[in-house]
Amino acid sequence: AGEGSESVAGDGAGPPAPERVLFPPTFSVSEIKNKQRRHFMFLRWKQQQRKEKLALKKKRKKEREALGDKAPPKAVPKTIENQRVYDETTVDPNDEEVAFDEATDEFAPYFNRQTVPKILITTSDRPRGRTVRFCEQLATVIPNSHVFYRRGLALKRIIPQCIARDFTDLIVINEDRKIPNGLVLSHLPDGPTAHFRMSSVRLRKEIKRKGKEPTEHVPEVILNNFTTRLGHSIGRMFAALFPHDPQFIGRQVATFHNQRDYIFFRFHRYIFKSEKKVGIQELGPRFTLKLRSLQKGTFDSKFGEYEWIHKRREMDTSRRKFHL
Repeated sequence: AGEGSESVAGDGAGPPAPERVLFPPTFSVSEIKNKQRRHFMFLRWKQQQRKEKLALKKKRKKEREALGDKAPPKAVPKTIENQRVYDETTVDPNDEEVAFDEATDEFAPYFNRQTVPKILITTSDRPRGRTVRFCEQLATVIPNSHVFYRRGLALKRIIPQCIARDFTDLIVINEDRKIPNGLVLSHLPDGPTAHFRMSSVRLRKEIKRKGKEPTEHVPEVILNNFTTRLGHSIGRMFAALFPHDPQFIGRQVATFHNQRDYIFFRFHRYIFKSEKKVGIQELGPRFTLKLRSLQKGTFDSKFGEYEWIHKRREMDTSRRKFHL
């Protein structure tokens, strides 16, 4: 203790400089037996890694500035998306076969402006409050949509009634333990029908810095990364929910963004700050979809013919393989 007191009271040159953490080359945090000490050392090791990474980044930036125009091009970081396994069904916009299929598929009357979307939104039997509020908010996003609650009525009986009343699409929101967990989208009168798993549902009141309630203007629709034939069909299903001519004066946009076969839905409003600057303000709701199956025709769980079914053990063999 005496030696320690002498070293502290040596020369009054102020507090000592913080010691730099030096870990041996063969250092392994897992070798530390004490749990609290192991956690503390792990945090210090991560902090040192971040400092070294930041120093290297600053060094490279200075080198690029010194070289100027002679600096080599920046390396493209490797991601799961840009290392994606090639899919034979990737759509070529100039493919005559794809153009013929689009001109003759079930959505052709919509894209040829022969039909106007009219949507029925319903739920599973006896929906709880959260599912009811989600359906009501979804109806404010999709123009010309109507919410009706099922009371023990089977979908096979609902579909003929929808067709008789000129509905073009049927959306069914399923729930589990009071939380929306599934979405069935059936295009009428001849299908197809898609079944999605739903997750990460956020209502308007749960979104931070949300904007005011959406207006009745027809929103713009953005579809991102639906590149395969299957993805193209799913994108056309989503597009057919909205009227053809968006009212840009409303500054509202509905986005379906596909990333790694997860479809993220966001509803925003543009905020024009000046002639050159524009921001976006989320209106909600938001949710995430994962395609489980695509069925020909309208909903038929027993005798329906399926175009595509997600089989996890057979299809999810590689993290770089995507189907949409």
